[in-house]
Amino acid sequence: MSRTRLFFLTLLAMIAFAGNSLLCRLALKHTSIDPANFTNIRIISGALALGLIIRMRDGAHSVAGNWPSALALFIYAAGFSYAYLSLSAATGALILFGTVQATMIGYGLWTGERLGTRQSAGLICAFSGLAALLLPGLSTPSLPGSLLMLSAGVAWGVYSLRGKGAGDPIHVSAGNFLRAASLAEALSVVTLPSGSLDRSGFWYAVFSGALASGVGYAIWYTALRGLTAAIAAVVQLSVPILTAAGGIIFLDEAITLRLMIASTAILGGMALVIIDNKPAKC
Repeated sequence: MSRTRLFFLTLLAMIAFAGNSLLCRLALKHTSIDPANFTNIRIISGALALGLIIRMRDGAHSVAGNWPSALALFIYAAGFSYAYLSLSAATGALILFGTVQATMIGYGLWTGERLGTRQSAGLICAFSGLAALLLPGLSTPSLPGSLLMLSAGVAWGVYSLRGKGAGDPIHVSAGNFLRAASLAEALSVVTLPSGSLDRSGFWYAVFSGALASGVGYAIWYTALRGLTAAIAAVVQLSVPILTAAGGIIFLDEAITLRLMIASTAILGGMALVIIDNKPAKC
């Protein structure tokens, strides 16, 4: 794969990931769709898009995946949607991706990896930034929204860890999306009395599931073939920045000094941990 193609595939994937936050926030802020219906439509659309990609690529209908991963995917998607009832696009993306990286790093430590001095300093810096973002104050993001996005980040971290070495990632993702669709449908049924849906919200959810999730993941898995693990982790830290830019342009969101400082600490600290990625086993 040429460097130019690799660059554009990676950029498209990061834009797609940022697009998930922007589309969800747009839908919940400017349409009447509720989080449960958004989650349901998003997951179903993602499953259909991934199934179509498999059909076009391999000429086959078979999918893989498993229920524990599907459950993690559902918890991520539902927590993500409900969190964006009260969080700005930029704040939600920062909490999400910071938590995903922290979950995966924490798993590495639990399984015996050890951090060097610079990695430890980076981890402390990142957690300090997250704490500063969530401490009480005039510009503190919603606590329920923050907790929901933290749970979504942990779930996505678990989903990512379970996906390592699980087989063809697109086949696995398609199967997980298909299984998670039944859970999302159950959520929609349970919340039916308070549910709502309109045409604009429906299409935002479809675009989030089919394009930003299904096609976005397929592009990302293609790009991953040319990226090292450390670089792949670092480039994902660009998503909150892209989301913040999109929030300013499309949602008229303001970037506070608190968010800027927290972003610098969280993303800078995580980058230091990942770039200096030479852990030693016990």
